[in-house]
Amino acid sequence: MRSRIRPSRLALVFVALLIALLPAIANAQAIVKVNDNVNFRLGILLQGWADWSGQSNAVGDTAGFQQNLFLRRARFFLGGQVAKDVTFFFMTDNPNLGKTTVGGTGTGLKAPGTGFIIQDAYMEWAIANEFRLQGGLILIPLCRNCNTSAVNLITMDYGTWSFQESASTQSSVGRDTGFQAKGYLADDHLEYRAGAYSGFRAVGVKNAFRYSGRLQYDVFDVEKVQFYPGTYFGKKKILAIGAGYDTQSDYSAYAGDVFFDYPVGKGNGITAQADYIHYDGGATFGLTAPAATKTNALYKQDDLYAEAGFFIGSPKVMPFIRYEQQKYTDSVNTVLNKTFYQAGFGWYPYSSNFNIKAGFGRKEFPNDPKTATTNQYTVQVQVFYY
Repeated sequence: MRSRIRPSRLALVFVALLIALLPAIANAQAIVKVNDNVNFRLGILLQGWADWSGQSNAVGDTAGFQQNLFLRRARFFLGGQVAKDVTFFFMTDNPNLGKTTVGGTGTGLKAPGTGFIIQDAYMEWAIANEFRLQGGLILIPLCRNCNTSAVNLITMDYGTWSFQESASTQSSVGRDTGFQAKGYLADDHLEYRAGAYSGFRAVGVKNAFRYSGRLQYDVFDVEKVQFYPGTYFGKKKILAIGAGYDTQSDYSAYAGDVFFDYPVGKGNGITAQADYIHYDGGATFGLTAPAATKTNALYKQDDLYAEAGFFIGSPKVMPFIRYEQQKYTDSVNTVLNKTFYQAGFGWYPYSSNFNIKAGFGRKEFPNDPKTATTNQYTVQVQVFYY
């Protein structure tokens, strides 16, 4: 009997402490401080999705919808400082937990446990404001959308082709292992990121490393962050202009992007972004690539991502629109060209900590009448703390 009562009492004590601490947690960041130079903090991100996706034939008739209830992201954060000017960040994820896909026989294949992965893991030594050295598993600095936090994307998810090079370069959703330099110049308005990364490792592991770099200039307010915010809800004046480059052997990609966030009236704000990426797999991953890399081919293409949202401060809602285009250069691949549209809105009663978004998306294949158009309805509920 005692063994049954004791856990109940401990649970009651835990709940009482949690209730007592809630006001403090809601108003301040929970940091475990060891001394003046050592501290760490924990965080969590949960994004639950209800998703309906279906196809229509060439004349537009509905062909039914696949239905899913799953966790799009289940992330755990650990960040902190271990010495003066030395910090770290570690994040795990269990993406698409419970999502069902359709197998070759038409049977649903549910993923009740996809397994945790290490999403980010890097350290930073801030030698100077103008020079910081990072090492570990890091997002490649190619484009703004590629380096935006998943916590405050204004649409339902990242650009469809923002991480198009990942499979070819043996990366993990745009992340690769290596070293990266980062710094701020011109009164913090100019940011640079440049590094060497492992990239694709060929037979014998003797091929060259991967190199990538990015420049961004903030015209108004500055952004000194690792992961760019997807929106500031009209609380800052941001006009950021960026460009990036990524290469390994004969593969190359270059990108240009513009991000705009500006307050309008009292408590309102407009957010807009446009990203352009040109991928060219070349002789490494393209049409003339060796058979060993053909399974992860990266054909020459131009990808465009554009989005806009308007945050209305009083009801705390943000309607948004999004447009994407994937256009292949080689005539043999133009049948694969795609366009994607999305519209929806988000309700932010507690900003990024708790919000609900709903959107409708449509993917079309303008050069392939045999491939059906895909429609998608998605509802997301997010809980976040860090």
